[in-house]
Amino acid sequence: MLEARRVRIAGQGAARDYAAHLLASLGADVVRARGPIDLPAALEWARSGAMWLTGTAVGAPRPAPGPLASCARGALEALRALVPWSDALPLDGAALLGERAACFGYARAGRVAPSRSCRLLRCEDGWIALNLARDDDRASLPAWLERDADPQADAWDFAERGVARRSTADLALRAGWLGLAVAVATAPPDPTPPWLRGRAVGAAGARAWQGPRRAPLVLDLSALWAGPLCGSLLAAAGARVVKVESVRRPDGARSGPRDFFDLCNGAKPCVALDLGSARGREQLAALARRADCIVESARPRALSQLGLDADAWLAEAPGRTWVSLTGYGRGDPAPGRVAFGDDAAVAAGLALTTGGEDAPLFCGDAIADPLAGLHAAVAAAASLRAGGGHLLDLALRDVTAHAAAFRPASDLAVSIDCVSPPRARHPARAAGSLGADTASILAELGVAC
Repeated sequence: MLEARRVRIAGQGAARDYAAHLLASLGADVVRARGPIDLPAALEWARSGAMWLTGTAVGAPRPAPGPLASCARGALEALRALVPWSDALPLDGAALLGERAACFGYARAGRVAPSRSCRLLRCEDGWIALNLARDDDRASLPAWLERDADPQADAWDFAERGVARRSTADLALRAGWLGLAVAVATAPPDPTPPWLRGRAVGAAGARAWQGPRRAPLVLDLSALWAGPLCGSLLAAAGARVVKVESVRRPDGARSGPRDFFDLCNGAKPCVALDLGSARGREQLAALARRADCIVESARPRALSQLGLDADAWLAEAPGRTWVSLTGYGRGDPAPGRVAFGDDAAVAAGLALTTGGEDAPLFCGDAIADPLAGLHAAVAAAASLRAGGGHLLDLALRDVTAHAAAFRPASDLAVSIDCVSPPRARHPARAAGSLGADTASILAELGVAC
């Protein structure tokens, strides 16, 4: 992707080593130079805010099962090296791991995720993570467990009793049929998966992204955290990023604290289309024809139902980049397993390595989301700098497993006094209301209203 392109990384330590690793894996000629010395990985974790969120509610915060915070900082440094013209990128990539928790006021709770939407449950032969992030998920529990619904029972009590005598493999299989986010708590995958599965589709364009004068147009079709974070980083790098939502199913993050939504989407004009209508799908197709890059976090089948196919869109014109963020990658057997940041991290092996086989624990707050969003921004910027023509396939589970395995976690002893609570940046701009910029963006891009 970046063959024969020289990219400079200044500094030394775990974070800069990871930045160089990412860029080299994209084909860049990485030049190392003198510069800042990174914090040891253990101290980086302690100061990131993510350690504050890891462990039991009454116990001390837990160390990371790998250099996760250093890798987050390194991914941001790799992006900074790819877009040296930008001075608007966040300063601290590691702190992004705890940013949502800072906005929501989350705390660590052991086998309950900080968001409280995901829990680790003991089964007949191990543990699973069950995420009930959507209202429909609770309604699916009786079918998943093959038990009659109990209107008087708490959903989590019902689930805990139902899984106790079932195998993890059976529960995971049935969850896939029903679209439930379930992950088996397992050891880290061996061999370690690549952080990116990219392939050339179509042709590179004549005009690559080389500075602020030619800002690529990015359509952000994603929701929640990983994709919107990727889009916000591309916007900070100088891209023109437009957020596109469905009027019937807007981004679920709109229902949370405004600061978090603003951090992820404040730099993007907001377009809302009726994607359930033929007219709305025609408008989406027209916007896509004008875009240089699409960022999405849906399973491929969902987008094909809207008339968007990654391979066809990339082959239609040179210079395009498609960024796909899913739980397990586009190669996951159809229809593709549902995943969110907490359960994807469990599937990557973090719960067992954080707490042990008999007492798994959540690691951070949905940590697969910010890690994947950071890595997606690096891949997208690299493709756009190379002229596009790439389908970039990033799986939350694989990005997390790749970062955790980069090198052993530092054994540096960290005093509890060094552990910082999560913190969030102050949003530079407020995000628009749903569809606030629809008319102006459609008019600007010549799309009929």
